[in-house]
Amino acid sequence: MVLNKKRVLITGGTGSLGKTLLKRILRGEIGKPNKIIIFSRDEAKQHELRMSYKHKRVATDEIIYHNFEELVEFRIGDVRDFHSIASAVKDADIIFNAAALKQVPTCEYFPFEAVQTNIIGPENIIRAIRENRLSVNTVTGVSTDKACKPVNVMGMTKAIQERIFIEANLSCPQTRFICVRYGNVLASRGSVIPLFHDQIKAGTTVTITTKDMTRFLLSLNDAVNVIFAAVRSAHRGETYIPCVPSARVVDIAEILIGKRKNKIKITGIRPGEKIHEILISEEECRRTFKRGNFYAIKSILPELQLKTNEPIALDDEYSSAANLMSKKDLWDLLRREHLMLEDNKGILEESIQ
Repeated sequence: MVLNKKRVLITGGTGSLGKTLLKRILRGEIGKPNKIIIFSRDEAKQHELRMSYKHKRVATDEIIYHNFEELVEFRIGDVRDFHSIASAVKDADIIFNAAALKQVPTCEYFPFEAVQTNIIGPENIIRAIRENRLSVNTVTGVSTDKACKPVNVMGMTKAIQERIFIEANLSCPQTRFICVRYGNVLASRGSVIPLFHDQIKAGTTVTITTKDMTRFLLSLNDAVNVIFAAVRSAHRGETYIPCVPSARVVDIAEILIGKRKNKIKITGIRPGEKIHEILISEEECRRTFKRGNFYAIKSILPELQLKTNEPIALDDEYSSAANLMSKKDLWDLLRREHLMLEDNKGILEESIQ
């Protein structure tokens, strides 16, 4: 069990992914760590998560006392600040870097802010390990489909983050650096489903950028599954990709609307937006192999490419335009993830016409 008796650091640990990752680690699915450090810069979110972890509804001044003695330790800090992250990294055996600036429009208007979090942050983690010769076992960088053939700042900075982590296998040979890359997380902060929910409940027009738009879909637990699979099995410099379904965004909207009278309005492609997302590019196909329910992309650096008899898994890019879910399968997924607004028996029959 890879996390047994280890000290785990989750940067960006109070985000949607960080909270689900914490929950799953506490179940002991891949071992029982001696310490889990939740590292983030948001004091309010840390307080909320600490309250939830301690099963308390009313806060007291004592809630933070003995923090450093607990299994789950909350640490205020910012990956952008070297001294801040270095103080957390020195205590870690396994690091999950979930800290990110991930809103596409925000990154477009504040590109250097994205650089500081998504590029300088990972470099600070590596620098802390390298300069202090720390015995960190594994660092997992969390990336996005937007990093593949990027057209926006968020994707560009995440693409560079991947390369920074992969190269670190050479400059910090005592540590295994790996990455995971996946698509849209259902109902995560900033995703389209909460927007549709708000528009539908308000009785207003539901806005779609284009009827052709498709996206990969997975749950937060699916995202954690990718991370756990990579930590268990990925070789140094590899990037793990989930085999996940994709769907037309307009189908999502129509299923959620169901029998309601909301109209759909086409607003046009937003700056920095793709019609289809790509998880594995044509170039990456030549070094992509199947590992169970996942794809593993070997490093672009020849020094990190282990010889293998594994057959190449893909002969074309892995696009959200391929293998689209039927409306029935999409309806089943949204119901399973508790994303339907209400139990309306007529929604399925009408929406899959």
